[in-house]
Amino acid sequence: MAQLHITPADDLIDVARRISVSGLRPGETIAIATRTLRGPELAWASEATFAANAAGTVDLERDAPLSGSYTGVSPMGLLWSQRPVDSDSREQFHADATRALVTEITVRADGAQARGELVQRLAAAGVTRREVREDGLVGTLYLPAGPGPHPAVMVLNGSGGGINEPRAALYASRGYAALALAYFKAPGLSDYISNTPLEYFECGLRWIREHVRPARNFIALSGQSRGGELVLLLGATFPELVSAVIGYVPGAVVHSAQNAADPAIGREGPAWLHHGKPLPHVWENNRTASWAPFDEGPAPHRHERAILTALQDPEAVARARIRVEAIRGPVMLLSGTDDGSWPSSLYARMVADKLAEAGHAHDVRHLDFEQAGHAILFPYVPTTQMVYAHPVSGRISTTGGTAAANAEADEQSWIAVRDFLARAVARHAGQA
Repeated sequence: MAQLHITPADDLIDVARRISVSGLRPGETIAIATRTLRGPELAWASEATFAANAAGTVDLERDAPLSGSYTGVSPMGLLWSQRPVDSDSREQFHADATRALVTEITVRADGAQARGELVQRLAAAGVTRREVREDGLVGTLYLPAGPGPHPAVMVLNGSGGGINEPRAALYASRGYAALALAYFKAPGLSDYISNTPLEYFECGLRWIREHVRPARNFIALSGQSRGGELVLLLGATFPELVSAVIGYVPGAVVHSAQNAADPAIGREGPAWLHHGKPLPHVWENNRTASWAPFDEGPAPHRHERAILTALQDPEAVARARIRVEAIRGPVMLLSGTDDGSWPSSLYARMVADKLAEAGHAHDVRHLDFEQAGHAILFPYVPTTQMVYAHPVSGRISTTGGTAAANAEADEQSWIAVRDFLARAVARHAGQA
């Protein structure tokens, strides 16, 4: 009789699992299927067939599927290759980030079935959650178990807006006080990125210092996409408040509001204000910029193609460049070579090159993932939904990449980020 083994069955989402089946006949073909409820009435599923070895076992750490939702040997392939059932949703988590994801795994072998559950948690035991609605801030604070003090991370979302609670919960589970701070498209805030004042984030950084009291005042910034642009901009604008910067698929220049724009202002209007004045952005007075490569032709569109036209005007690029040399801490950059949203690989190289040219006194790490796209998250979540309707503009776009390459980027980036942060905290402590 087939027996399903999942080790560990219940752990944090970033922990790899060993999935195997024993009790089979040598050469027997079996099907392994998964189903995960990832939102209200929203199921994601995958399935693959395997052949047992001479000992009558199938082990996903050793065996590639004969057919199914992924190819090649991948211990967590059944998780990252999941697709939504009867939906085109990209929603991967419950609205409550403290609620675990439960995946039912079913083995069908010779007319019999074996079942098991794989539980993925964003919040470890003892992690606490607190909504922040004070000093004009809108966010959610996750604190690790234990009295602390803990080093802190401010987590910023991209052009979809909202509060990135899943990443904050996982940071807290790994020992960091994490404030997921919204700056638009959240209760009490604008629905658009247009004209967002940088002083709002300065207030958030000072709030962390005052109310969280992080260990040795260590506060890292972690942002993705527009948030990746933003964390570099904040590190350069408020260097005395920022201890380290982590830019997921970042921008090297200031951009206009783009797909998250207020329609009354337009996508070429400013995204960021400082001291009440718009920051110069790359589309402003640009002699080569054109939206045509993004707007025209069949969907899904690659926003990156329009951005590349803007980067052909060196004077506009120079005016809009983020002055990253002002950052006073270590910098980590994560990018994909097939980013469909904007050229994060090029942008990350621009940042790294400028820091090297300036003789940056702190560590600079750049991981550029081959064939990966714009959606680099953290390990063992589905990576199959590259085409989507932008949550603000509604434009159908592609983030780029392949599911397998995106899964590899998810896994390796998180390992690197944890190592980067641990080293940054240790060096910060040594300098204090």
